[in-house]
Amino acid sequence: MRCRMNEDSGADYLYPWQLSKCVDGGGVGVIESSRCGAFAKGDVVTSFNWPWQTHAVMKGGVLQKVNTQLVDGHLSYFLGAVGMTGLTALLGMREKGHVTKGANQTLVVSGAAGACGSIAGQIGRLDGCVRVVGICGSDVKCRALVEELGFSFALNYRQEDVPARLKECCPDGIDVYFDNVGGAVSDTVIAQMNDGGHVILCGQISQYNKDVPYPPPLSEETKENLRRMNITRERFMVLNFMDKMEASLLQLGQWVNSGQIKVLETVVNGVENMGVAFCSMMKGGNIGKQVIKISE
Repeated sequence: MRCRMNEDSGADYLYPWQLSKCVDGGGVGVIESSRCGAFAKGDVVTSFNWPWQTHAVMKGGVLQKVNTQLVDGHLSYFLGAVGMTGLTALLGMREKGHVTKGANQTLVVSGAAGACGSIAGQIGRLDGCVRVVGICGSDVKCRALVEELGFSFALNYRQEDVPARLKECCPDGIDVYFDNVGGAVSDTVIAQMNDGGHVILCGQISQYNKDVPYPPPLSEETKENLRRMNITRERFMVLNFMDKMEASLLQLGQWVNSGQIKVLETVVNGVENMGVAFCSMMKGGNIGKQVIKISE
């Protein structure tokens, strides 16, 4: 959504928001009336192109009906843990992480207290990582990762010596890195990765306000570390794996309903507060998924 504020979003699957037009993003809601045979009054639907409005008239082709039992009635989960965010975490780990049970692997997640990172770390633990380390921006977030989500360790990059703390938390090096932030934090993590490790290139939020292409260019030192240690770092796009979407959403729903994955959300009430909440999210003000609640 931040990239869509630019004249060029930098991605062929995202078009920029248009001046004087209603902005949109991921949303979930209830059909009040329908002229489309695929939907009836009372159906719960979601879309990637949900207008920032209290009510909207939308074409049936951009809507997807959802099964509320997947989230035990928590409709906002369709925007996070059992939606595109959860799919990104699960398919990123499964397709690019190469986690193997019994292999004594260490996973590091940056942006770990955000919507995607908080799910990715839990999936890494479920899939067999013996050590899951989260990097985030506050002590409150660190406590949430360890005490609520089951991360092995968490470190506050704003307050701590990141290279030193990583060595403490990852004594056997780092095998898998779920990268949500890019920049100096990612350079530090990659410098401590093991031979044959894997970087899951999910996001680069520290770089989005800079006038650089996506993915942003790496330093020569980091490029050399990747080459020397035979570390894979491939751009990950969840849209390339939509054939696995249905089974993956079912798995995410099972994990959430069983309590194996815990969901964190930061909820703000009222469409009038959407801009404030968006800016807060870009500054790291959210824990888990940032959600705007428009109505009951």
